[in-house]
Amino acid sequence: MSKPKIYIDGKEGTTGLQIYERLGEREDIQLLLIDEDKRKDREERKKFLNEADLVFLCLPDSAAVEAVSLIDNNHTRVIDCSTAHRTAPGWVYGFPELAGQREKIKTARRVANPGCYATGFLSLARPLVEKGILSPQARLVCHALSGYTGAGKKAIAEYTAPDRQAELDSPRHYAVTLHHKHLPEMAAVAGLERPPLFAPMICDYPQGMVVALTLWAEELEGEQSIESLRALYADYYAGSSVVELQSADAPTRGFIGSNNLAGRDILQIFVNGNQEQLLLSARLDNLGKGASGAAVQNMNLMLGFEEAKGLNL
Repeated sequence: MSKPKIYIDGKEGTTGLQIYERLGEREDIQLLLIDEDKRKDREERKKFLNEADLVFLCLPDSAAVEAVSLIDNNHTRVIDCSTAHRTAPGWVYGFPELAGQREKIKTARRVANPGCYATGFLSLARPLVEKGILSPQARLVCHALSGYTGAGKKAIAEYTAPDRQAELDSPRHYAVTLHHKHLPEMAAVAGLERPPLFAPMICDYPQGMVVALTLWAEELEGEQSIESLRALYADYYAGSSVVELQSADAPTRGFIGSNNLAGRDILQIFVNGNQEQLLLSARLDNLGKGASGAAVQNMNLMLGFEEAKGLNL
């Protein structure tokens, strides 16, 4: 059997480069590489898009939509890493660990790779809504810390510049209008009728993030506690090599570091708090399970490879 042909449209960007790093040494696929001087040539890109068996789109939203329109055959399968298609009809949401998604991804022709913040939020909220513990009408508040690589090339250049501004030394709130681009998928995929109030912060380190969801125990259905929610997540993610529940004493000296998983493709869940209030946290690498690692995981499923092949677990 011939090796599947893979093309990364946008290989020069942060997500594309990380996908290429994970695939570059694999011998079970054939990477199609466009000439550097033609990577923005529409007709040349169209040729590669239609020659490939599977395409990763690592592009801005509008460019991703255009790329899909250039595919005029019935065999090229697509994993879009942009925001463009995450709630679009006909696209499968690429989070295998959510109930029912793994089998859908395996046969999908169009897969939307999740956003990094959405991945953390959904790993916490979706199981609660599914199990009837959290109401779809819930008013949720979500906080997050992330490394600067998730903000794109411009932010990376600002943070790594030798003469950078002093204000970059400390964590900074952003998306202060509360209209972050990940909110539509966070609500839709979680099964919520409204998105959470979401307050993200960008920090002075390259990779890694923590997404936190705070809840009042009395607002949940049934008698819920740290122990009952730990049991729920342990059951929901049982058997996963990528998503793992941390032990009750996992926070080191009471702290959950946000860049501890830099360079890895796993997601860790923490359940903390007290009898009245619950703190649910998801830790991941924004470029790992939050982007490129998730994309390779989805590719493996779509092409029939071992799901975690090429991932750094």
